[in-house]
Amino acid sequence: MKPPSRLQSLIEEGLIDTVVRQLMSGKEAMVFVVRSGAESLCAKVYKEATQRSFRQAVDYTENRKVKNSRQARAMAKGTRFGRQAQEAAWQSAEVDALYRLADAGVRVPRPINFFEGVLLMELVTDAQGDSAPRLNDVDFTPEQARTHHAALLVEVVRMLCAGVVHGDLSEFNILLGADGPVIIDLPQAVDAAGNNHAQRMLLRDVDNLRVFFGRHSPDLLRTDFGPEIWDLYVRGLLTPETVLTGRFARKTGAVDVGAVMREIDDAHAEEQARRLRMSVSKSV
Repeated sequence: MKPPSRLQSLIEEGLIDTVVRQLMSGKEAMVFVVRSGAESLCAKVYKEATQRSFRQAVDYTENRKVKNSRQARAMAKGTRFGRQAQEAAWQSAEVDALYRLADAGVRVPRPINFFEGVLLMELVTDAQGDSAPRLNDVDFTPEQARTHHAALLVEVVRMLCAGVVHGDLSEFNILLGADGPVIIDLPQAVDAAGNNHAQRMLLRDVDNLRVFFGRHSPDLLRTDFGPEIWDLYVRGLLTPETVLTGRFARKTGAVDVGAVMREIDDAHAEEQARRLRMSVSKSV
């Protein structure tokens, strides 16, 4: 196919040889299959901020580090330079998270290069060598659902032990590779210790897994791994080897009505975002 303009520069730089086809178009990027020598790779071309449909970006960028105080001031004022710096920080966040998580043993696509807003990384494939499907495109037996759910909880724990919360983990951004589930789409990943929304995002990530795999294995719907994981983390007891029970005894006390209403609003907004992802998925 004719290379998109954003990928033509990679060809000119010798980073890739050809563009094979478009793999998908998501809410924050377009993804292409490219060739570099004898190897097939994945090229993720990030969309401009005005074209992204990802909601509540401010929650995800809270306390992210910038290069200097000038950038921080410009980003706060919303100047042209500030918008450019914010866009660069948003894009580089996924690259940083991929390297950080790969070093921690989390199964993510292997990052290769990042050049002018394009992320080159491993093309995840299935057992037949084809592009790996997303979980929402696969049917599972109850046993398979329990196996993959357990494997992904291990990955979530490894991520949290590395100080990272995915922030948007669901069946739409997990691939089923030949070696099992592979977590993708990390530009919204947050620092577990530095972001005030990290707990809410972690609980939502784990609950998304529970609900999805619970469709195939209803016994998973009775589990409560999210609060258990976070409680162990804040008490400094969580390690990649921690054996989870799926049970958590909540403390009783006065109800914070405002917090409950905020959770309801977040859940409503998340459902709207979920429907948007489903409509995008069907159109690809």
